[in-house]
Amino acid sequence: MQPPTYQDVLDARPRVYEHLRPSPLRNYPLLDEWAGCRVWVKHENHNPTGAFKIRGGLNLVAQLTAEERRRGIISASTGNHGQSLALAARIHGVACRIVVPVGNNPDKIAAMRAFGAVVEEHGRDFDEAREHVESLVGREGLRYVHSANEPLLIAGVGTYATELFDEQPEVDFIFTPIGGGSGASGCSIVRTGRGSGAKVIGVQAARADAFARSWRGPDRVVTAAADTMAEGIATRTSYDLPFSILKSGLDDVVMLDEDELALGVRAALTLTHNLAEGAGAASLAAARKYGPARGATVACVMTGGNVDTRTLQSILVESGNLRHYK
Repeated sequence: MQPPTYQDVLDARPRVYEHLRPSPLRNYPLLDEWAGCRVWVKHENHNPTGAFKIRGGLNLVAQLTAEERRRGIISASTGNHGQSLALAARIHGVACRIVVPVGNNPDKIAAMRAFGAVVEEHGRDFDEAREHVESLVGREGLRYVHSANEPLLIAGVGTYATELFDEQPEVDFIFTPIGGGSGASGCSIVRTGRGSGAKVIGVQAARADAFARSWRGPDRVVTAAADTMAEGIATRTSYDLPFSILKSGLDDVVMLDEDELALGVRAALTLTHNLAEGAGAASLAAARKYGPARGATVACVMTGGNVDTRTLQSILVESGNLRHYK
């Protein structure tokens, strides 16, 4: 499987922009004060599905063969990838089936069904849902769309990075969460294609750290659990295609515990007036923790805003004054 090129990302733009406007890139003085540097937030949470994944879905589904369209598509997701495929499939008239973990974010399930997908629950987490899907593909003949090992998905989501560099070509750091790794991979490809010296910094949950441990060490790691409230980055393993891109293309990884992930959600709400899910707000908390120089230009990708009400309530109940957190 060949990784996508910078030209592949550029080629994806017409397919993405036929249905999507570029997302805003905004600066918030209160966020600058809190983070200790100048921060630009890339608002992928403003996309039609509330997340960056829609870009990849639009690029991939538009290029399905006639036979693949006839058969329909299937995938595993905790929600944002599934919504991306569901909406893109509806636009292009393709049947879509998504398997989610048991007890998954109910708001994301409702959104996928509203976009027209058939949604089933299976397994205790994303990777068990994914393994179940992979067992079905051979028997049922559907086109399996892996959430990360898909060059067309990576090329599609990479379009957000082209927008970022168009507006802030001199950016020094880009913080982006890593679950499957498609978003960070697209960002790395575009950074290199633009000849930029920006550092791409991944963000992971400490309780779902398989990618970070694999990236830092000599061997690929699979963990027994991915027990984090940030379901968008709750993976127990790394995936071949994005890992191969990020092993050399990523500059560093920041690990966040559950309190820090919750802090990011509160910072997004309080300092930017945006509702972000745990994975979507992780970049804000990571930028503060990493501590770029005060004069640095920092971009934080707010990858999604689909937080469910139960998680949000628990985060807000525990909220305190953001300025007290060091």
